[in-house]
Amino acid sequence: MTTPGDESRTELAWREIVEHYGERAVLPDDEAYDARAGAGEPTQDVPPGATADPSTGPATDTGTSPSGSEPSSEPPAAPAGHAPTEPLPDHLVDDDEVEVRERAIAASERFTPPPPPPLPLPRTWQRGLAWAGIAVAPAMALLIGLLSLYVPSVVGWLLVAWFVGGFLYLVLEMPRSPRDPWDDGSRV
Repeated sequence: MTTPGDESRTELAWREIVEHYGERAVLPDDEAYDARAGAGEPTQDVPPGATADPSTGPATDTGTSPSGSEPSSEPPAAPAGHAPTEPLPDHLVDDDEVEVRERAIAASERFTPPPPPPLPLPRTWQRGLAWAGIAVAPAMALLIGLLSLYVPSVVGWLLVAWFVGGFLYLVLEMPRSPRDPWDDGSRV
């Protein structure tokens, strides 16, 4: 355990992480970084029309154009690496035949699963009643309990009997002999 006077390397490393949490990483391929680093200016990102003052903290938008004469009516430029919000002009759209063909092939080879099979129906009405006891009786008991409905105690005992009876019926109707020993259940 560390004490307030103990400044171990681990404690210092954690303190540095916490102090620098949330700062934007400046990447060396950023053009603004290269221009400012060469001019000896601070490397904090400053959008057009904003001023960076080290004493006040991060950049603040002045609402003026870069020339400083009037408020800027231009929308802010999209950050580097983000897709533009408007479609590209026709002369800038890439219409390479190979890429178009590859996109068409990828779209045609995309896997679409087959529709699921319909739910199986029970073989007999007794088996259907047993499965209903397994699923419906607990759901009804839960609903009665959650809604705090008053029901006679005989109804509660009937739900319990339906559940237990359905379970016992299904267990007793299971095949007694094992499957084919070479059948692992997989289907191709």
